[in-house]
Amino acid sequence: MIRLLLALALLGGGASDRPDILWIVVDDMSANLGCYGEKTIETPNLDRLAREGTRFTRAYTTAPVCSPSRSALITGCYQTSIGAHQHRSGRGAEKIRLPEGVETVPALLRKAGYRTSITSWPATKAQGKTDYNFEWDPAIYGGSDGPSFTQVQLHGGKHRDGRGLSEAVKKALVTLTSPDVVKLPPYYPDDPVIRRDWANYLDAVRYTDLQVGEILKTVDAAKTLVFFITDHGISHARGKQFLYDEGLHIPMIVRGPGVAANATRTDLVEHIDLAAATLAAAGVAIPAPMRAKDILAKDYQARDAVFAARDRCDETVERLRSVRTSKWKYIRNFFPKRPHLQPNQYKDGKPTLRRLRELHGSGELKGLPEQLLFAPERAPEELYDLEADPFETKNLADVQPEVLKDLRARLDAWMKETGDRGFESPAMYDSDMAVYLAEKKEPAARKTLEDNIALMKRWAAEGK
Repeated sequence: MIRLLLALALLGGGASDRPDILWIVVDDMSANLGCYGEKTIETPNLDRLAREGTRFTRAYTTAPVCSPSRSALITGCYQTSIGAHQHRSGRGAEKIRLPEGVETVPALLRKAGYRTSITSWPATKAQGKTDYNFEWDPAIYGGSDGPSFTQVQLHGGKHRDGRGLSEAVKKALVTLTSPDVVKLPPYYPDDPVIRRDWANYLDAVRYTDLQVGEILKTVDAAKTLVFFITDHGISHARGKQFLYDEGLHIPMIVRGPGVAANATRTDLVEHIDLAAATLAAAGVAIPAPMRAKDILAKDYQARDAVFAARDRCDETVERLRSVRTSKWKYIRNFFPKRPHLQPNQYKDGKPTLRRLRELHGSGELKGLPEQLLFAPERAPEELYDLEADPFETKNLADVQPEVLKDLRARLDAWMKETGDRGFESPAMYDSDMAVYLAEKKEPAARKTLEDNIALMKRWAAEGK
């Protein structure tokens, strides 16, 4: 019955010149799809979606972790501009409210006569993942008449965790990807544990492809504008939570009325641009505070750079900012005295992170993995030539002074123009840490979290 109700929502109801709109938003997944050049696995449903629509090869999230990314997407604003940039913030006594004039996409569409909903797949009575870092009215989702705006949230890379693949994935796929065929980036050691974890991730991608195929069967292709996107990249040591392309580069595919078929776009786009494209397709004016751009507009002016930010993730205090052009990536580390892999109770439970720390501790980790992942300090500024060095392993900040100066100024201007809200107050940190601690029932996990919080405060007191 629930599946039928969702199908009715996706298929729309009643005549309208405005399209039904479907967002498929996936957790923790990079562009490891056949249509993006992945050779290890096959993703026939997403490849077909790309053939029937437009594939964006240079789409980037503005935040490499769930809640800031989703807060930005649903408002079309940079998370740093609306105070939603600290991961899982505003959950305690201290609250975050949207600035005046900023509204969510579902709220704007409801005012315009759309039925709005958010669900998971397979659909249940429970609401799909929101994960917004600000106070919001549940009434933004609802309605019974008019065209539909539906969000389907998929677990994606989260189908693999510290215990391996979920049983649902194993049952659906039957045959699993062999770790022997995995090709790892050069900054990870060729280790069987890490290979197995990456193979599990690829099988989570395959399972996501199956789910997308099921969802698309419920869609009226002639009248539905479909957006497929992930919130950020793979959850690994240089992916999720970090501003390298492993964390920021995402797949983006759009199909539907007025969208070119079998087309490829190579211009730079940000994930928040879905907000503006959605409103424009629905005939809704794009609000002035929105920084998203209608990437489907006939008069669209392409971006010449994209920006991103990473701030506190769970208990781990951090502040990173980046600007990326077609050729260059500039990253600013606001805490250069801290290591790249600061302690983090959530990520340190992942198989790859556990194994990396084991290899580092035993002295077995060598070369790039040791150099890039476990240096005790970081350069204040990083600069990468993405054409010559797509894996971002050679920091050119000391040898490209003119490029460095230009991108440094561009980042400064963006932060000022967009009202970057910067560091989190001690009161907000303590408010949210109280919630984190209350949720940790298992003694060992709680102790790790308490130790990490104490370390963050000690480093701050030391000016580190």
